[in-house]
Amino acid sequence: MLRSQLDDLISQTLQAYPDLSDIILTVGKKIQAEVHGKLITVATRPGLGPLVPFQTEAVAMAMMGRNMRLYQDQLNTGSCDLSYELPGQARFRVNVFGQKGSLAIVMRKLSMTVPSMEQLKLPPIFNEMASEKYGMILVTGGTGTGKSTSLAALIDEINNQEYKHIVTLEDPVEFQHQHKRAVINQREMGIDFNTFASGLRAALRQAPKVILVGEIRDRETISIALEAAETGHLVLGTLHTSDAGQTVNRIIGMFELNEERLIRSRLAESLKYVVSQRLMLRQSGGRVAAFEIMRNNLRVKDLILNGEDDEKTFYNVIAEGDAYGMTTFDQYLMNLYENEIIAEDVAMLNASDRSRLKQMIDRVKSLRGEKVTDIEGLELDVDYGKK
Repeated sequence: MLRSQLDDLISQTLQAYPDLSDIILTVGKKIQAEVHGKLITVATRPGLGPLVPFQTEAVAMAMMGRNMRLYQDQLNTGSCDLSYELPGQARFRVNVFGQKGSLAIVMRKLSMTVPSMEQLKLPPIFNEMASEKYGMILVTGGTGTGKSTSLAALIDEINNQEYKHIVTLEDPVEFQHQHKRAVINQREMGIDFNTFASGLRAALRQAPKVILVGEIRDRETISIALEAAETGHLVLGTLHTSDAGQTVNRIIGMFELNEERLIRSRLAESLKYVVSQRLMLRQSGGRVAAFEIMRNNLRVKDLILNGEDDEKTFYNVIAEGDAYGMTTFDQYLMNLYENEIIAEDVAMLNASDRSRLKQMIDRVKSLRGEKVTDIEGLELDVDYGKK
């Protein structure tokens, strides 16, 4: 497939579904577009039936071009990441991967402009994060939950306010920042550096004040990130963890048992915030983010140093940390539900502690005069225990 043919195919799909978030191409299925969390079959011109192996391979090769690093990644690991741009229309983050002996492609649409914190309606505490001078801020969540978007907005706010040198390490570059007050150098894995660890180590020699690490995947990367945070840099990074407690435990678990005390101490001193986020369906259409925010204070530091027990947990400390700008997922979901932004079933599906969230929702429903039980309709077995 020629690049021009691929561009035309993607352009047709964008015209048909301008609000799409992803395009999926896999053998045995027609092209799929994900719109607001639901897959829709794409009608293209000329009509394409279910894709066959040579078609997905042709698309992959048109995207990968002559970049031998991508072919090597595909051969060695079974997948590769790249960026794809349709000039004037859209940019995509692309993953090409093998499945059942053929290739599949997932294209995640990226914003052509860097969103602001106001546009994303990020919690106000993000403004305080943008003012931090050093330490580590981690944004966590599953794939497709908006981690990169939130970090891009945070970087943009720093860019608007501070005369600093910012270095980003990304795989691939998702948002293209312009120099404002800050100077921003964006580096892409496979083109400008080979691994996050090597890119981060090199960044320490590039005189940055702020470093963005696209993903902290291993012990070496987190070790260098901590070193950077300890030596006066502000380090922003992402992990694929679901909440603050899991994030801390994941980092500690990357190290040997005999290193645990030291890594707990370093993390307790360097970690500033952990922001975890989830995307969910909005009642009025589209999607909305929910956040858990943990800010380091004396109680959080104690938990990082000494671990959790039955009484002291990250969840409880966050739940009681409203004065510090902290919030649990359940508290944030409750606010979204109370303001009729999300439905009850969506809130419950994304809860961290369903029983706690259910109690909070029931209190609101009671004040509204709504039914608060979901056991109505059950009948009492009058013969129970008589046999």
